Amino acid sequence: MRDSIIIIPTYNEIENIEAIIRAVVSQYKAFDILVVDDNSPDLTGLKVKELQEEFKDQLFLLPRKGKTGLGTAYIDGFKWALNKHYDYIFEMDADFSHNPDDLIYLYNACAHEGADMSIGSRYINNNVNVVNWDMKRLLLSYFASKYVKFITRMKIADTTAGFVCYKREVLEAIDLDQIRFVGYAFQIEMKFKAHLKSFNIVEVPVIFTDRTKGKSKMSGSIISEAIFGVISMKIKSLFNK
Repeated sequence: MRDSIIIIPTYNEIENIEAIIRAVVSQYKAFDILVVDDNSPDLTGLKVKELQEEFKDQLFLLPRKGKTGLGTAYIDGFKWALNKHYDYIFEMDADFSHNPDDLIYLYNACAHEGADMSIGSRYINNNVNVVNWDMKRLLLSYFASKYVKFITRMKIADTTAGFVCYKREVLEAIDLDQIRFVGYAFQIEMKFKAHLKSFNIVEVPVIFTDRTKGKSKMSGSIISEAIFGVISMKIKSLFNK
């Protein structure tokens, strides 16, 4: 068994799933892959099952009964990976917005450079490394991260990033059953929980490229959860000291 696993949550990613799996397994460093599929109507899960014949003992599938949110998909994936005793556990999208070639940099930050958690950051050092987003979405994401940083006081530039490597000790220290957000605010909450535990969180610069195939899962309710949930999360942390 390898020391690292990439968790890829999917819902209707049939156009991307085979290509992203092949891109990950072709990396110089060997990574295992866990696809957490929410019963995709386009049969993404079935395609993963077919590919398991080719990538035995490296590609795994965790099927779920329905679409219940990004956060719960990752929580289920984290628990699965911890059960299997992986040392490094990654979050990664299926749509190539996260470049598989950058996995090694996140890994090295945790395995060799002292980080407990490494983040593939779009906004580090006041740079904006995003390709193919319209200006409205770019400004929303950028200022959302600024807003979260201001409210939480985390020293993280890209607080909503979803390209992450955790040492297993970080996930073991966080009560995963108490994570309350299910949309993209899940990414903020996980970073905030790690921050409260005083783990060493490091940002690694990456270029984020918007998907060219399939549909974005972004919605107004997801954005609202991120904006308004951050304040309640911060207030709750003050009373739990």
